[in-house]
Amino acid sequence: MNQTIRYGIIGCGAMGREHIENIKALPGARVTAIADTSPASRESARALIDGPLQEFPHHRDLLGSSLCDAVVIATPNFTHIDVLRDALATDLHILVEKPLCTRIEDGVELVRLAQGRRALVWVGQEYRYMPPVAEMIRMTHDGAVGRVHQVAIREHRQPFYPKVGDWNRFNENTGGTLVEKCCHYFNLMDLLLGARPVRVFASGAQRVNHLDERYDGRTPDILDSAYVIVEYGSGARAMLDLCMFAENSIDKEHLVVVGDEGKLESMLPSLTLRYGRREDNRREVWGEGQNSGKGVVVRRVWDSSIRYAGQHFGASYVEHQRFTDAIRHGKPAEVTLEEGLRCVATGLAAHRSIDTGRAVALAEILPPGW
Repeated sequence: MNQTIRYGIIGCGAMGREHIENIKALPGARVTAIADTSPASRESARALIDGPLQEFPHHRDLLGSSLCDAVVIATPNFTHIDVLRDALATDLHILVEKPLCTRIEDGVELVRLAQGRRALVWVGQEYRYMPPVAEMIRMTHDGAVGRVHQVAIREHRQPFYPKVGDWNRFNENTGGTLVEKCCHYFNLMDLLLGARPVRVFASGAQRVNHLDERYDGRTPDILDSAYVIVEYGSGARAMLDLCMFAENSIDKEHLVVVGDEGKLESMLPSLTLRYGRREDNRREVWGEGQNSGKGVVVRRVWDSSIRYAGQHFGASYVEHQRFTDAIRHGKPAEVTLEEGLRCVATGLAAHRSIDTGRAVALAEILPPGW
């Protein structure tokens, strides 16, 4: 497929508009149609697009319009199941935003519906494409730290942003914070370790955020802080440290991979990557007034091919590069529906662990065979 790839955007909220900006910067692609039930969201999206554009209030009209080769689904989490049921019945290429779903049974249904489908189905997991994280993944898979035993991810950030209709204030709409906000971290853990999780233990709560908000007389129930430990069959472990009332952080995201031969660290938004091997770091030295490991290399990592940095340090742009390349050359999706469902399952297991006060096996969450 050498011609311009025509995109349809289903869901024109903040993330839908972010996709529009990335597609505008992408050679050989353009947005030809948008769909959203909110006139205000459609108007905001329309203002970003030059050239011919068709608007639809309902996603089914866009899907049947013959105006698109591919669609991006960026609607609220709880609507993904209905939109995807319709989209999977077409021959359009699909990129669906994370989380894939809010309920396991919906994800299992989507995997079944996609079986035998020739067109691409790709779950958006942009964090793996952030330049220092992508480099961390490459180095880990190349054996830079030896056999990986621990992965630690910390995100200390601001509270959830407002959304149209305030849908993201309630677990029933989002799947819960550890699904909505953190499924991409669980996906990164699986990717870095090259394994599937077997057990989750978590502690978390709603401590500070949204407690004084009311929507139709209801108080939001989304948690704002948690610790999550994920165990793998190999004995490796991963940990998430989430705090959403920590706006005064310098590097809001800190990812660490530790193997038996070395350690990698990736930090955002500074785009910093740190790397050292144990054999080069048997003793510590003092320099510049700071305790620093001997032989630790510190560098800033960026991808010069990125034409639009946007809200995710260029990751969404890279994701669209990979998505369109896969369309043109018949490659498989880099993030499958099965992967998208598995990281949702880890988030749901973490919420169940918080609710019950016990470790939760993934076998309790996913059907047999997963």
